[in-house]
Amino acid sequence: MKINTAEFVVSNSDASLCPKELLPEYAFIGRSNVGKSSLINMLTNRNSLAKTSGRPGKTQLINHFKINANWFLVDLPGYGYARVSKSTKEVFQKFITDYFERREQLVCAFVLIDIRHEAQKIDLEFMAYLGEAQVPFCIIFTKADKISRGKIDAHVNAYRKKMTEGDWEEMPQYFVTSSTEATGRDAVLGYIETLNQGIFDNQGFL
Repeated sequence: MKINTAEFVVSNSDASLCPKELLPEYAFIGRSNVGKSSLINMLTNRNSLAKTSGRPGKTQLINHFKINANWFLVDLPGYGYARVSKSTKEVFQKFITDYFERREQLVCAFVLIDIRHEAQKIDLEFMAYLGEAQVPFCIIFTKADKISRGKIDAHVNAYRKKMTEGDWEEMPQYFVTSSTEATGRDAVLGYIETLNQGIFDNQGFL
C-alpha cells in the first residue's frame, strides 16, 4: 500500500464523538513508551503525524487520522503508566473500552509490544480483554533494531509459548517492526490493505 495522504481529523475522549463515516478503522495501542508514535510516523511516512515524546503517557485522547481518504488510523492512549493518577487511568480505561466495545467501524486492533522484554502481565491481560470482548487484534513487536535477529526469534517464540500455555490456542498474527529502519512497514500496510479490500468488495459496513 502506498500512503498518499494522511490527515489528522479529530481528538476526543468519547467514543460517541468519533467520526461518523463508515470507513474501516485500525487502532494502535500499547504500554506507554512502546514506540507507538514513532511507529505511526514510520507507517505513514510522515515525520510528525503522531507526536513523539520522551515522556510516557503523552497520548491521552482517541486520535483519528484519515489515510488515503478511505480508512482511519486510530492512535489510542497507552496503558499501564504508573505516574498517571488513578482517577486519570480510570477515565482512560473507560473511554478505551468504550471505543473497543462500541466502535462498529473497528476492523482490527494492533497491540504494540517492545520486543526487547519478556512477556509483561499487563500486555497479556489487555490481550485477554480483547479476546473476551471479541475484538480482532494483531501483535506488533517494536524496536527490533535494538536486539539481534537471534534474540528477536527467541523472544517471539517465548511469547508464543507464554500465550499458548495460557488461554490461547495459538498466538495471533504478528509483525516485527523497527521505526528506525522501517522494518515491517510493508507487511503491516499490506495486511491492512488486504482487510480493506475485503471490506470494500463487500460494500463496506452497510
